[in-house]
Amino acid sequence: MWKRIINPWSGHPKYNCFGCAPNNPFGLHMVFYEEGDYIVSSWQPGLNYQGWVDTMHGGVLSTLIDETCGWVVTRKMQTSGFTTSLSVKFRKAVSTNEPRLTIRANIVKQMRNLLFIHAEIINAQGELCVEGEATYFLMNEEKAKEMGFVHCEVEE
Repeated sequence: MWKRIINPWSGHPKYNCFGCAPNNPFGLHMVFYEEGDYIVSSWQPGLNYQGWVDTMHGGVLSTLIDETCGWVVTRKMQTSGFTTSLSVKFRKAVSTNEPRLTIRANIVKQMRNLLFIHAEIINAQGELCVEGEATYFLMNEEKAKEMGFVHCEVEE
């Protein structure tokens, strides 16, 4: 069962994330859920995100993965952080006409202040289209608070 994650930045005056800010006119408007060990988002492509005719742009697909991995840090580690590396494998072309994509990510391992995360994008037919491996640097509590992070909860 998916539990909707409450966006901890929604009241921040400078919050305008391309991936998840609901009021960014150019953004992806992603919403996130927790499902056990996974952070999940359901997202609908469109023509504005194409690279080639009726085909999603690889940079946008990479952003979907990176953003979901960032929310793994936010919810599972209860801090903020930033991407230090991102590797993406495109397994199957993604159509801009897809009715829905599911993006899932989970923690693979942690080494001190580095978090290793695996992510995938699955189309509406249940096919694995994109896989990603991200490494995130985890901010300490003081730095996370400076960035506006206090805690991240889910709706009941």
